[in-house]
Amino acid sequence: MDRRDFLLTSAALGAGLTVGCTPDTGRREGRGLPTADPAIRDLMMHALDAARAAGAHYADVRVSVNRSQSVSTREERVQQVSDSETMGLGVRALADGAWGFAATADLTRDAVAEAARQAARQARANRAGLLAPVELAPAPAVPDGRWRAAARIDPFTIPIEEKVALLLDANRAALAVTHVRFVTSAMSFLRLDKSFASTEGTFTHQVLFRSNPRLTATAVASDGSDFQSRESTIVQPKGLGWEHVLDADLVGNAPGWAEDAARKLSARPVDPGVYDLVLLPSHLWLTIHESIAHPTELDRIMGYEANYAGTSFIWPLEEYLGRFRYGPEIMNIQAERSSPGSLSAAGWDDEGVAPSEYHIVRDGVLWDLQTTRELVRYMRPWYEQSGQPIASHGQSYAASWSEVQFHRMPNINLLPHPDRDVSLDELVGGVERGIMIEGDGSFSIDQQRYNAQFGGQVFHEIRDGRVVGMLKDVAYQMRTPDFWNSMDLIGGPSTYFMGGAFNDGKGQPSQLNAVSHSCVPARFRNVNVINTGRS
Repeated sequence: MDRRDFLLTSAALGAGLTVGCTPDTGRREGRGLPTADPAIRDLMMHALDAARAAGAHYADVRVSVNRSQSVSTREERVQQVSDSETMGLGVRALADGAWGFAATADLTRDAVAEAARQAARQARANRAGLLAPVELAPAPAVPDGRWRAAARIDPFTIPIEEKVALLLDANRAALAVTHVRFVTSAMSFLRLDKSFASTEGTFTHQVLFRSNPRLTATAVASDGSDFQSRESTIVQPKGLGWEHVLDADLVGNAPGWAEDAARKLSARPVDPGVYDLVLLPSHLWLTIHESIAHPTELDRIMGYEANYAGTSFIWPLEEYLGRFRYGPEIMNIQAERSSPGSLSAAGWDDEGVAPSEYHIVRDGVLWDLQTTRELVRYMRPWYEQSGQPIASHGQSYAASWSEVQFHRMPNINLLPHPDRDVSLDELVGGVERGIMIEGDGSFSIDQQRYNAQFGGQVFHEIRDGRVVGMLKDVAYQMRTPDFWNSMDLIGGPSTYFMGGAFNDGKGQPSQLNAVSHSCVPARFRNVNVINTGRS
């Protein structure tokens, strides 16, 4: 048996997977293999050849193995354990200026060739509805790119029993706190092993990891008149392995979170009115996500995307780029996919483009947007005027081999104060009447990402520069430009913190993406606060 046959056979048997067979030879194809294996690369080249032969002038192909696992518990019992793996191939073909896409889980030469031909046929059929032909911005070829996430311990090597035991221990630690009656905890993991190849000569292989440990404690008043919850929002999902769960220390931190939930029972309901706000990074990341990251997606702005809270207030482009003051001069918003441990970190996007690191907001002014190879043409006038290259920022992504890639946001970060290391104490010290908000909560936002309302987890009352107690039932209202321009001070480098979303939905049919938002605490003046507990 040669090496290829040995790998194909042993990998499939070891993973407990079925193997596909070609009808003529019975030869086992690529089920269960890492996507970097030469056998997989051969299949991908075969698919590209078939797409070209069917009339595509450009094609790309992705093969991925998606392994996901989730364990959840409540009090003393396990609620759910799921563990799944899927592998397949997706082909995107561009013919006569239109896209076509097809996918298959049958990794035989005949099946992948037929998928490629189907993608080309679909592209030719789609040209009937074209308003303008698709144009792809140039991208340098990557003949053999390799990248792996900064994960030290593969979470799928840890036994389920060990994961369950850790969660139940954390639950018990939280339940030991007076008034805490309910505790849920969970951990979710993803390992994505994927390869990309295109007719332009690019081939990349990447391995991504994501880990999301979490716990929620709920306290109930003795007379049953009130209940309050506290989520472990200081522990954020990351693009790391099992080491992130260990560093999160759910067992050690659970009593503190539970005590916060119990303290909220006796907290004073907020009086509605105008307050200064100090927003901690465990809360502010979500406000950044909804009011900066989503409205600067170019597909939303141009009307390609309107699901999940609509399009964007940023229109027309020539009136916003280089002109619109998003916030004060200390506000710099960075886009990147390179921070170690971040959820969006990658070597290349799903068009084979190495992601850029750049400013979306520079010194408070909107300077750039999120782009892909297809969409960047709308940025041509601004890029020519500002002297920037007309190239994709590397922000195309598909959740799985069976789904077509499209524009997804990278990590979007509020950078620290540009001149000095401002402390949290200084932010609080400048507030006479205000609220400090920790952790993300419920929110709502309109169809242009312009008007919004945000809650949180823990609310600390500030009087005369000092935290004096806890409040509850707090939410603030905002108009995006007014809110960000009311920001008068931000934290320095020592306060920088990474938050993020493990499952950010977009598109129709919906796809899930994971993205991080690093930021510093920030102070906002004269923000309208409402009481969410009043009937």
